[in-house]
Amino acid sequence: MNKYIQKIKEFRTERGFSQDQIAKAIGVSRPTYTAIESGKQELSLEEAKKLATLFGIGVDELLSGSIPNIQKYKHMILTFLRTNVSKDGKIPKTKLAKLLYLADFTWFYHSLESMSGMQYRKIVYGPVPDIFFRVLDELEEDGKIIIDRKCDDGKDMFLVGESESNKNEKIQTISTEEKDLMKKIAEKWKDKKTQEIVNFTHNQLPYSLCRDNELIPYELITQEDPDSVY
Repeated sequence: MNKYIQKIKEFRTERGFSQDQIAKAIGVSRPTYTAIESGKQELSLEEAKKLATLFGIGVDELLSGSIPNIQKYKHMILTFLRTNVSKDGKIPKTKLAKLLYLADFTWFYHSLESMSGMQYRKIVYGPVPDIFFRVLDELEEDGKIIIDRKCDDGKDMFLVGESESNKNEKIQTISTEEKDLMKKIAEKWKDKKTQEIVNFTHNQLPYSLCRDNELIPYELITQEDPDSVY
């Protein structure tokens, strides 16, 4: 059974839709939608797009059967900014993206669950969720982070740091065990250059085995050497 079948009813009921309302919204009869929700009939791509729009999620999220915890992902960003990754508390944006990936995939390696539920995609610069840049924009607009731009050897670099006014915000979505893991990851990579962590994640099985622009299955990390998880 497709993963989305396990969650589609939950998505619908959480948002207060009836089966009849959903059926009309995606252009099928109620019996057809009932068959879809029970796993007896497949969604077409167009139906999946309409359903994802109605639920306020992406098609990838719908078909994967999981909804990312955006608030927790934001808190993961703030948590890394509060670690000793850098002396001045600022982390290059690319390096931050890789730290978040390592936290999510390492947590999955040990618990078979991702911290944030984000779906990571293989792009040229490494594994990253589609909404990573939007999340940074939102944090900056909310005054929680500051992004400084500088030029290093002719290359533009964006440094992300937590704003002074936000440093008293309590982070309650991340467990003590998750914070401990993130601290260990930060400790390992604090003195490493951005390109080193980029090369490391590129050489891991989840990234290397996927095609360009393909979503990266978390399950691939379980095949990685224990010493090469983070």
